[in-house]
Amino acid sequence: MNTISYGLLIGLAIALVIAAFTDMRRRQIDNWLNALIALSAPAFWWASGLDLWPGVAIQLGVATAAFLILAGLFALKVMGGGDVKLLTALALWVPPYVFMQLLLIMSLAGGALTIVLAGWHIIRGERDKIKIPYGIAIAFGGLWVLWANYLPGVSFAAQSA
Repeated sequence: MNTISYGLLIGLAIALVIAAFTDMRRRQIDNWLNALIALSAPAFWWASGLDLWPGVAIQLGVATAAFLILAGLFALKVMGGGDVKLLTALALWVPPYVFMQLLLIMSLAGGALTIVLAGWHIIRGERDKIKIPYGIAIAFGGLWVLWANYLPGVSFAAQSA
């Protein structure tokens, strides 16, 4: 990893924080932000020295598979469109095993978030207003895997190998 790679990862972390706050405030993740994250991935590939074959091909394959599965969940009204786009964009950034870590951490954080917000709305007598800003959980999962896999000296991936 070089300075450019770390700079791009810092940019991604900032974008994830913005996504979490906008989703919390407006229950929306802006298309321009998702596009910025997705369109910045090739710069990260280049800075990280990712080979076109099979590296970039794998990233594109994982992102395509993620999009198809998540678009199905969107069609079933289980997931929001901004969430689908954010997760697809994140799939462009991290290797498949790290993306699986992201999905796991995101799911745990999303479950906790759902319990807390549902409880809050039920206590306030607003059952019909329960809407979970899942972008918070996605951003948390993304930030977790960035910290765990890319910060020097604290990499869980390196410790478990």
